Amino acid sequence: MAPGQEPSVGRAAGTQSDEPAHAAMVAKAGALVPRLRERAARTEELRHLPPETERDLHEAGLFRMLQPKRIGGAELDYVALIDCADLLGQADASVAWNLANLASHHWMLGMFEPTAQDLVWARDPDALIASSFIFPAGRATRVEGGYRLHGSWPFSSGVASCAWNMLASVVYSEDEADGIEYRIFLLPKADYKVLDTWNVAGLRGTGSCDVEVRDAFVPEDMTVAVGDLDGGPTPGSKLNPNPLYALPVFSLFPYVLSGVALGNAQACLDDYAEVVRHRISTYNHARLSDFQSTQIKIAEASAKIDAARLIMRSACLNAMADARRGHIPDMATKTRYRRDGAFSVNFCTDAVSMLFAASGARGLFTTGALQRQFRDAHAINSHLAFNFDAAGTNYGRVALGLPSENLTL
Repeated sequence: MAPGQEPSVGRAAGTQSDEPAHAAMVAKAGALVPRLRERAARTEELRHLPPETERDLHEAGLFRMLQPKRIGGAELDYVALIDCADLLGQADASVAWNLANLASHHWMLGMFEPTAQDLVWARDPDALIASSFIFPAGRATRVEGGYRLHGSWPFSSGVASCAWNMLASVVYSEDEADGIEYRIFLLPKADYKVLDTWNVAGLRGTGSCDVEVRDAFVPEDMTVAVGDLDGGPTPGSKLNPNPLYALPVFSLFPYVLSGVALGNAQACLDDYAEVVRHRISTYNHARLSDFQSTQIKIAEASAKIDAARLIMRSACLNAMADARRGHIPDMATKTRYRRDGAFSVNFCTDAVSMLFAASGARGLFTTGALQRQFRDAHAINSHLAFNFDAAGTNYGRVALGLPSENLTL
């Protein structure tokens, strides 16, 4: 985004349940863009969000956009994650990534047992919750009153700022006939250790470190089964009847973070257009804006970004519409959500890669934003939720009448 330029955010067909509140939250995100962009280099150096950035996000209420109103949250529709991450991603993808991640955990906590919600939010309604949803990283066994949990989980974004963590694990039984269960465990900070492992090329400011748990006891009501999060009423529904808390969590998982890719790509496009609008070729002194190849690249990149925005927002709006009708999506719909989440982010990555290549050697300078946008785009795309081979294969299986291979759907 060029200096003085307004951040871009698009709209797909559909409406939110509370348009004024949604618009107000999006406006708060947009107001932060200039200062977050100025801090981007420092955020990378720190490898986590600067304290003043966390404070800005808290004061704007952005972390609580999906938190129940009864706790003081905004309880906006799910599409707010896309729109706010889109805007913040135009400043700094690391900030957008942590905001979307941590905000989504307030939404998920609203699906836990009421005792879990009360324990976290009665102490501090602003408390941040980290996560790692890599099920094979943990091993849990059922004991009286709950579970014993141990394991080592990577990629717990923003964990240093959090008082709690949602860790996914496989639950094993001594009786093989019982099979295995996928479950999420909510632990206080005292029950896990943060390992400073986040030395990476992209999304450097997210502080996505490893966490380690050694034989922690987790009470039953501080856990939730993945099967309870596949759409429809959840253990938290008695407190939070809004259809927002009846969405299928892991079917819509890509859209927690896909808006980050969108904003990062939009910023890359805006910056590129601003530069070539005034730039003269080093070799023949021609105006780059007069080159047909430049014009075509801007058209192609913008088409991919606009298409990605439409896909992402439409998926979220349609899911909310289904939830309001009490309709639980079938497996074909769930695998389509995963397919489209990956496909739309791949569009954004393609746009950034094309613009980076078109920028030539100037894009290599670390003083510019383009090299960071390129690194961040590929870091985002490396997330398993955006692996189109995996999402596409599973969609194709279901479309052909075969069972889904994704056990969390």
